[in-house]
Amino acid sequence: MKILLTGATGFIGKTLISELIKQDFDLSIAVRQKTNLFPNKVKQYVVGDFESNPDFSNVLTKIDCIIHLAGKAHVIDETKVSILEKYRKINTKFTLNLAKQAETAGVKRFIFLSSIRVNGNQNNHPFLETDTPNPQEPYAISKHEAEQGLLKLAESSLLKVVIIRTPLVYGKNAPGNFGRLTQWASAKIMIPLPLGAVNNARSLIAIDNLVSFIILCVLHQKSVNQIFLISDNDTISTTELLKKIAKAFNKKALLLPVPISWMIFVAKLLGKEADAKRLFSSLMIDNSKAKDLLDWHPITNIEKQLKKII
Repeated sequence: MKILLTGATGFIGKTLISELIKQDFDLSIAVRQKTNLFPNKVKQYVVGDFESNPDFSNVLTKIDCIIHLAGKAHVIDETKVSILEKYRKINTKFTLNLAKQAETAGVKRFIFLSSIRVNGNQNNHPFLETDTPNPQEPYAISKHEAEQGLLKLAESSLLKVVIIRTPLVYGKNAPGNFGRLTQWASAKIMIPLPLGAVNNARSLIAIDNLVSFIILCVLHQKSVNQIFLISDNDTISTTELLKKIAKAFNKKALLLPVPISWMIFVAKLLGKEADAKRLFSSLMIDNSKAKDLLDWHPITNIEKQLKKII
């Protein structure tokens, strides 16, 4: 099977490529500029800036499946256009332009990595695929608009789409919050954190579990034209997560039981109230659809993935 991958040089992309090579897929990647990260058997197509909606007609010849990981997760320059428009350029417009070119070229399957934030930023009951989307910020809105466009395209063409919504993905060299937590735990002197009383419940997904699910969606006939919410089997509180990360580094987490209301008050003074509430809230996922429809089961858990990180 011939696969084209975008987002190859990112955290998820590099791990996925390693596994696809092991499983002998015929793999091509679309990149902004040439990279030396991968072996020669991975064919590279330099297409330039994704924001310019490049022409993929030469790239898509005989491709069976596109795995579309490329996306914009952060906006730094907010001066030229609105934040939402910045996200839309890559997450929505580029995605749909690529999908339309794929449909014209006869590509059979388009796998799109979305975000659980399309469902919302918090919950008291696990999110399901049947829940009404409730994106709260520009990033999630742009992902949701891409999903809607893909599903509409699939209704009127032979291109089949698979949409995967994930929570925080963790693993070796993970960016963002998880990366900062591993840096905290691996430091010679661990700084005490005021997070010893956070009794929330959050779903995460190990990079190995996500990669296994993406490859299953490439192959499984029942994955097409479906939305999947994917996660590890267990939820974990922010406090428990910090303890497990510290333990993986053979350390004891220094966590002070500061009341959450105090921390939200301070965060509000600093203009970070929304970020604080997201950190302390619960966000749970029901992954039973993937299990029931595709017979998928996580291949690892947080303890094993943390050991692999170390």
